[in-house]
Amino acid sequence: MADNEPSRPKGAFDHRLKRMREHGLKPEFRIDESDAHKDRYINCGWGRLVFANTYQDTGKLVEVLRNERPDRRDIAFYVRDPHVLVGSAPQELFLDPSHTFRLDLATYRPARSRRMGFTVRRLSSRSDAEAINELYISRGMVPVPPEFFWSDLDPRMITVLVAEEDDTGAIVGTAMGVDHGQATSGADLGSSLWCLSVSPQARFPGVGEALVRRLAEVFKGKGLPHMDLSVLHDNELAIGLYEKLGFQRVPFFTVKRKNTINEALFAGPAHDDKLNPYATIIVNEARRRGIQTEIIDAEGGLFRLSYGGRSVACRESLSEFTSAVAMSICDDKAITRRIVERAGVEVPDQIQAGSADDIAAFLEKHPSVVVKPARGEQGKGISIGLTTVSDIMAAVEVARTYSNVVLVEECVTGQDLRLVVIDYKVVASALRKPAEITGNGKATISELIDIQSRRRAAATGGESRITIDDEVIRCVSGNGFALEDVLPQGRTLTVRRTANLHTGGTIHDVTGETHHTLIDAAIKAARAIEIPVTGIDLMVRDPRQPEYRFIEANERPGLANHEPQPTAERFVDFLFPLSVPQPVRTTLNRAGA
Repeated sequence: MADNEPSRPKGAFDHRLKRMREHGLKPEFRIDESDAHKDRYINCGWGRLVFANTYQDTGKLVEVLRNERPDRRDIAFYVRDPHVLVGSAPQELFLDPSHTFRLDLATYRPARSRRMGFTVRRLSSRSDAEAINELYISRGMVPVPPEFFWSDLDPRMITVLVAEEDDTGAIVGTAMGVDHGQATSGADLGSSLWCLSVSPQARFPGVGEALVRRLAEVFKGKGLPHMDLSVLHDNELAIGLYEKLGFQRVPFFTVKRKNTINEALFAGPAHDDKLNPYATIIVNEARRRGIQTEIIDAEGGLFRLSYGGRSVACRESLSEFTSAVAMSICDDKAITRRIVERAGVEVPDQIQAGSADDIAAFLEKHPSVVVKPARGEQGKGISIGLTTVSDIMAAVEVARTYSNVVLVEECVTGQDLRLVVIDYKVVASALRKPAEITGNGKATISELIDIQSRRRAAATGGESRITIDDEVIRCVSGNGFALEDVLPQGRTLTVRRTANLHTGGTIHDVTGETHHTLIDAAIKAARAIEIPVTGIDLMVRDPRQPEYRFIEANERPGLANHEPQPTAERFVDFLFPLSVPQPVRTTLNRAGA
C-alpha cells in the first residue's frame, strides 16, 4: 500500500474509470492536479516506486529520493524533465541508462498455446517468497523483507507472479506488476512490470515470456490501458523479448539515487568487459570494499588486488596463497586420490589404464567404470558408465588426447556434489546435475541439444555449452534414442553423464542441508592437500546422508556458480581480513572462540 495514500471511498477509482469508458474516453498517461493525487509513491519491498509525474515541486521529489533507505532501491519513474531533477542534486542523483517500453493492452492478444512444463501463478506461500529472494539475489537484485509479502503488500496494487516447474515444484521465475490507478488514487491510470527474473537453471523455454503475458492479461482484465517497463539500454535479450510481445519504446525517463547498489549504472563498467564471470565476481567484490584492482590479463582471468600494504595476484579464485605443490597434487588425479585416502577420505577403486586384460580384470570387480585423464579440467576427456572392454579402450584413446596417463575408476552412482572450501571452511555446497533436454514432440534430439546449449551459454556468459561428441552419442543411444529422433512431448533426457558446468550441467545450492560428514570430508581433503581454496567433488547418494566417495579436488573453483552463497565475499575475506568491517571481525572472532 502507498505509504502516503490518503483515505478515499472504497471503489471510487474503479467507478471513475467505469464512467470514463461509458463516455468513450480512453484513460491516458496524465496528471491530476488535486491535492489528493499529488506526490504519490508506493512501497514495493525492494524500494519505492515514485510516480514522478505526480510531483509538481522538484524539491519535494529530490527530498523523497534523498530519504531512500540504505538497503533499498527507490525508482523515480515518468520523470518529465530529468535534466532539471538531476541538476537539482547532481551529487546524489543520476539519469538511469534505461529505456521505457509500453504495451498497449487494448490491442494486446493473449498467446494461443499454453507453455508446457511449468505453471505461472500468484505468490501464495512463504516458500514462494524465499524462492523469489533467491532469484533476486542470484541476479544482483535487491531482496524483499519476507514480512513485506504478508503484512505490507496490497494485492489490489501489487501483483506478484511465480513460475513453478510442474514436476519438481521449483520456482524458476518471478515478476511483479503495479496497478498505477490503485497506487495513485487515479492520478495515473496505467500499470507497470518490475523485477522480471528467470533462473538460469530453468529447464523449459519461455518462462520470461509466460510471466510477462500473464501480467499483461491481469491488467488487461482490470481494464487498464497499458503496461510499461524500464529495461537497461544494452539488455538486448530482454528488449528482443519485449519487442516480440508488442512493446514499443516511449520517451519517459527514470532517475535514481547514487548508492552502492546502483554504482555500476552511474560510475561506468566496474571491470574490463573481457573478464569472465569467475574473475568478475571477485574483482567487483574487491572494488566494493575499496580494494585496488589491476587487470593483468582480462582474457586469462588474471588480476592483482592491493590493500593495506598487501598485494595478491590471482587467476580467478587461484591466488598466491595456493602453493605450487598443492596445485601439482590437484593436477594429477592419481596423486590426489592417494593423498586424501591416507587422510581417511573415502575414495573409489582405481587403476591406471593398461592392457585389455588388466581392464577386463577390473571389469570383473566393477561392472561399470569411469575413464578419465589423470590431468585435465572442466570434464574434458571423461567417459562415464562404460561396461565393455572395447568401449573402455576407445575412451582411453580419447582421454589420452588430454593426458598421457589415463585412469580407469570404479563408477560410483549417485549425485555429484561440489563443496567450496575457503580457509578450510565450507562456504558453499551444490549439486551439479548433467545436461538434459525436454522434448516438445516436434524437434529432434540434436535440435533440442542445440537450443539448450544456446540457453545455457546465454545464462552463464558463454561458459556453459553442450558439445555433441562421443559421450553425448553414447548417452543418447544408451537411452534408446538417436540424435535425429524426435523426443516425445514432456520426456526428459540426460545427454551427458558428467555434471560439469562447462559441458552444459546445472548447479543447485544445497548448502543448508548438507550432512556434516560430507562437510568434514571436504575439509579433511583440503587439509591433506594443504590447499586453502578449493572445490572438492564428492559422489553422494543424497546431500543429507553421510555416504560418499571422493572424486577430485579443483585448485581454481568457479565462485560465480554458487548463488546465493557469498563465495566471493569469503574469498576476499581470506585474502584481506582487514577489509572486513571491524564489527564483523569482532563477531567472527567471538564465534570462533
